[in-house]
Amino acid sequence: MGYPRKLTRRFRAFDNFAISFTIINIISGIFSSFGFGMGAGGPRVLVFGWIGVSVMVLFVGASMAEIASAYPTSGALYFSAGKLAKRHRGAWSWYTGWLNFIGQVGGTAATDFAAATFIQSFVALQWPSYHPTAQQTVGITAGILLVQALANTYTVRLVAVLNRISVWWLLIGLVTIVACLVAVPSDHQSAGFVTHFVNNTGFSDAVYAGMLGLLVTSWTFTGFDGSFHMSEETVRATVNAPRGIVRAIGYSALTGLVLMLALVYAVRDYAAEAAAEAPPVQILIDALGLSTAKLLLLVVIGAMLFCGLANMTSNTRQIFAFSRDGAMPGSRLWHSVSPRTRTPVKAVWLAAACALVLVIPGWWSHVAFTAVVSVNVVGLFLAYGVPIFLRLRLGDGFEPGPWNLGRFGRPVAGVAVVWIVLSNILFMLPQASPITATSFNYAPIALTVVLVIATVWWFAAARRRFKGPVSYGSPDEVAAMDLI
Repeated sequence: MGYPRKLTRRFRAFDNFAISFTIINIISGIFSSFGFGMGAGGPRVLVFGWIGVSVMVLFVGASMAEIASAYPTSGALYFSAGKLAKRHRGAWSWYTGWLNFIGQVGGTAATDFAAATFIQSFVALQWPSYHPTAQQTVGITAGILLVQALANTYTVRLVAVLNRISVWWLLIGLVTIVACLVAVPSDHQSAGFVTHFVNNTGFSDAVYAGMLGLLVTSWTFTGFDGSFHMSEETVRATVNAPRGIVRAIGYSALTGLVLMLALVYAVRDYAAEAAAEAPPVQILIDALGLSTAKLLLLVVIGAMLFCGLANMTSNTRQIFAFSRDGAMPGSRLWHSVSPRTRTPVKAVWLAAACALVLVIPGWWSHVAFTAVVSVNVVGLFLAYGVPIFLRLRLGDGFEPGPWNLGRFGRPVAGVAVVWIVLSNILFMLPQASPITATSFNYAPIALTVVLVIATVWWFAAARRRFKGPVSYGSPDEVAAMDLI
């Protein structure tokens, strides 16, 4: 790919799969956004929306996997966009990289914000005198980001081990939660409850409210580009990285549907549970009792912390690669690698700081979580869509890698692009009514600020020096430069 090797290939096939499976993290995604879905469509959208969106995301993931096999680098999306563009390669690469950056920062921020919320729910259950506040949530989020940044700085090998453990934590935790929800309650909702529709968004249009509920599934299925970003640290990356992407999506879709159904049918008092501070926690309490609910809540919190850690690791690799080509302020600083761990330590702290900036509005906004989720979904899926669109436009000129879709590559890419455009328009729109300063969806503002900065910088200076991914020489010359 034209780069001297700085990163150690310590990720096997399972490790590469684990990074995306952990970031998708069905337990974290479903539990953190289930309450929003209860008001935006209810069981009908939660279940059937999960199935429909999962299929669409699989189209996106398969197209990305095909590109990952052809261009297995840490730069991933922005690198492949620069290589697939016919003209203006620097501009395509530039904007893809910035969208990927803000989307990944949003993923880290939203996951850790959700973890902070659930930690407070656990503390409130354990000590009833404790009353969670928005300010405490932001403070706990900052503490989580600090710990995850320290882990990525000083215990890199441990992070790799934790990513492997996280897969089993998710699977065993899923089985435990589902088994409890199925076996313990004396009765469940009737079979037809799955078609129950609810609109508590404040908007009178039921269709619009139901479409907003699709955010639950879309938020869960983000971050599978992590396998792509870890390519330079994965053995046989041209095969293992694309397999990691597709397997992570497929396994998450199936296991997530089981968990979604278990939660939906365990509902006892829909109105009261939907109005609770943390609706899925209240469902566990009502269905299983306080003691069991607290134990399972620890499983959920652990899954969220694993997810946030993997998010930060992936985010850091994207920053490293983007800076390596001189596309970020202070690029020389962010793409430097620690001689001890062979990882981009300074990029870790930039990722943590940017994630903290995104959650600060949670100090006063009660829709901060869904806004950060929208930043995550829109930023990432737009970044996913650019190289897929360019691959589609390139037609037969695309040179696939060992893992490819054959003659189905272009139709699959076409479906992926259409879904990305439609879903991203939806998630930029208001998510609660009436629209006030505290209920405003600030995702468009956050994305606009980033794109305006990127555009001003592009036309002021970057377009004259940034031409897309940099090549450091021929394969033999680059091999001689390898730092490992």
